[in-house]
Amino acid sequence: MKRLSLASLGLVLLLNLSAYAQTNKTDDSSAVRATVSNYIEAYCTGDARRMEQTLHPHFLKHVIRGERALHDMSGLEMVRGVASGPADIPQDERTEQVKVLDIAGVLASAKLVTPGWVDYMTLSKVDGQWKILSVVQQLSE
Repeated sequence: MKRLSLASLGLVLLLNLSAYAQTNKTDDSSAVRATVSNYIEAYCTGDARRMEQTLHPHFLKHVIRGERALHDMSGLEMVRGVASGPADIPQDERTEQVKVLDIAGVLASAKLVTPGWVDYMTLSKVDGQWKILSVVQQLSE
């Protein structure tokens, strides 16, 4: 009887932990998606403060076209660029798609697809907040 009770208790704990892990991953996925969405919205609207809130302190962006690297950009350069004004993208052409590719502990990867480029992002969870650590941007040909 004692073994049956311990086995039942173990099963209940295992199911609760599994449900908690699934809920936590769903919450993280939503938070990663929100961070990437805030990033592209800040870019499109010229909101430097909002952009800064999405970036990790060690942010780095690599921009490539085809097989050629064009330039790299730090977080400060990114924020300054956004502060210079909104992107020249008409509202009806803004069709961003965000996909969370993976979450592993405090790291995540996401893909942002726009009509003019694709961003592959690495995010890191800092003090409970998801921040974009790096971006590799493939410009459309």
